[in-house]
Amino acid sequence: MIGIPAHRRVRLAAVLGAAVAGALALASCDGPAQPDEPTALIDPDEWPTFGRTPGEQHYSPLDQIDSGNVGDLQLAWYYDLPSENTATGPIEADGKLFITTGHGYIRAFEAKTGKLLWEFDSKTREASAIHLRLGWGQKGIAYSDGRVFLGTQDGRVIALDADSGEVAWEQRDYPLEELRYINGPPRVFDGKVIVGHGGADVSAIRGFVTAYDAKTGKRLWRFYTVPGNPADGFESKAMELAASTWTGEWWKHGGGGTAWNAFSYDPELGLIYIGVGNGFPYNQALRSPEGGDNLFLASIVAVKAGSGEYVWHYQVCPGDQWDCTAVQDMSLATLEIDGKERKVLMQAPKNGFFYVIDRTTGEFISAEPFAKVTWAEKIDYKTGRPVENPGIRYHGKPGMFELWPGVRGAHSWLPQSYSPKTGLVYIPVIEGASLIGDEGVDFDNQPPIGGMAVNAHPDPDLPGTHRGFLKAWDPVAQKVRWSIELPGNWPGGIMATAGNLVFQGRIDGHLVAYDAKSGKELWSFETQAPVVAPPISYRIDGTQFVTVITGNGAGGGGIFSTGVAEYSTDYRLPRRVLTFALGGKAKLPQAEPALPRQPLDDPDYREDPELTQKGAMVYGMSGCIVCHGFNAVSGGTAPDLRTSPYILDARAFRAAVKEGALLGSGMPPFPEISDDGLVAMRQYLRALSQNLGKKDGHKAPQGPTAAMH
Repeated sequence: MIGIPAHRRVRLAAVLGAAVAGALALASCDGPAQPDEPTALIDPDEWPTFGRTPGEQHYSPLDQIDSGNVGDLQLAWYYDLPSENTATGPIEADGKLFITTGHGYIRAFEAKTGKLLWEFDSKTREASAIHLRLGWGQKGIAYSDGRVFLGTQDGRVIALDADSGEVAWEQRDYPLEELRYINGPPRVFDGKVIVGHGGADVSAIRGFVTAYDAKTGKRLWRFYTVPGNPADGFESKAMELAASTWTGEWWKHGGGGTAWNAFSYDPELGLIYIGVGNGFPYNQALRSPEGGDNLFLASIVAVKAGSGEYVWHYQVCPGDQWDCTAVQDMSLATLEIDGKERKVLMQAPKNGFFYVIDRTTGEFISAEPFAKVTWAEKIDYKTGRPVENPGIRYHGKPGMFELWPGVRGAHSWLPQSYSPKTGLVYIPVIEGASLIGDEGVDFDNQPPIGGMAVNAHPDPDLPGTHRGFLKAWDPVAQKVRWSIELPGNWPGGIMATAGNLVFQGRIDGHLVAYDAKSGKELWSFETQAPVVAPPISYRIDGTQFVTVITGNGAGGGGIFSTGVAEYSTDYRLPRRVLTFALGGKAKLPQAEPALPRQPLDDPDYREDPELTQKGAMVYGMSGCIVCHGFNAVSGGTAPDLRTSPYILDARAFRAAVKEGALLGSGMPPFPEISDDGLVAMRQYLRALSQNLGKKDGHKAPQGPTAAMH
């Protein structure tokens, strides 16, 4: 082994040995035993990236903790975190645990003991306040070859030395003034850092994905996901192909197609798979008035890892106009289908159908609904295209269409997992609807920010809505094998392990382990706070650990928080890193009783229905609902304004909302809100406070909404 240092030889031998042992174990297990994903050499003891491996299976091959002894799993150590967004996936490598919280604040721990090693603050909040309105902070980070990689809300890509936390290199992905943001986990494939971004829910932008050299930070290639102005020429034949599926002057409206979350990689084929998001504006009648598929919106796109050159695509929602995206994680595996082994990509995107795609060619194999679907009758197996239901093309039609799944989707960014041992995919499923249409929308006077050209009620209370499930899905038979209804409608991310276990956090403050074959609950730990982040597992000095971060966040704690309102999801609940091992000895401090949400003592409050309604419109149209919740019902992403003392004092309220007094806590300023609008919004929030516990509380506006993911 010439040229490989001695300490690396030991590590490489361990990896190769584990790979051989894993293959033998796989052949002898009593499940259906599908071959594992193709992968670069990933140490089975580590979890270095969001999905652990390039195939994004969220599966640990460790089996020291199994279905027979999981009852002995106990807390090994914990670490208290500040009250900020913590719905993020941790990573572990070289004996260190790395996490990101808030807006790019990184902490490194000794993974075995929880000792804090270093901290790094990206200063994202200070860098650009307006970008804080566009998302909920970083959802994950990545590790490779002694470095930790993150993308920031204001558009920087940063590499940190994993031992010290010092900056190795930093690059700007886009100009600061553009309304884009990075909050999905970067991936490191083939020595390249792959980064996408969001923003196409609210602004006229054109999506792209960028690859940087992991060692130097040099930009290697960029793949645009939608075409630009034909007069400027096309960057590639792929963009020329895509342009033929658009009409009108789409480039003036941005087009959208941001790829902010999902990337997978097949090192054998040399392909990187990109999950592409929705169009901007939502309404295709404005974006592309004569229709068309609008490539590559809502598509899975395969590109060459070395160059970013287009290879193939599959589109899950042609001509998207419902916030349909394919940005959910894509699990790679090899399945036996009709007697033949197929290299496949599996995805449960927002539209409610579970897809199995040939990842070599992009050929459609199968798709069946895993949740309630009203936008399409089925997927045509001959063409691979959806058979749309009448009314879903809502332009020019009266009223609004009842859309299932709603704009949040049947599956959000919180990851599914695939177990090669059971052959099942475990999906966090959302059952919910939205109302959407464009009756009365003024196409000629859309605002530059948030002008989606639709009327939408994102989360109406309809029969069967506001539900969440954990479903074990057979990707070959395309059917559910077992299903568990969960508390609330914001199901947490999932991890499967070789110990015949499935781990998932719940909104009611529990981390639960299920039997991977039957769904039987085998173990539960009371976490004292909601858990939606995906757990991970790793092994150090022969001991297997499981780690998860507590705290609600993202859409389930903000704009869609009404579905979790009955659970204790207060912003002030403890947020922690929890690490478990067999026979752990740590104990959490006694939990403080949850404070009931009660009306504020507001003796100066006077009813004013007209001003209250105006304030409701200001609250909704300014985007406050994104973090503070629909009807100001907070689910934990940000404080509940109905109980905030800031609404009792006009000067304090102004300082927080208009002047940026709370920027350090992640609250961006809104200087564009007029003084009259500020007065009205304060009146609205005070009215909601006084109506706490009453059934006739004021309703928030049902107009256009801000970012949905």
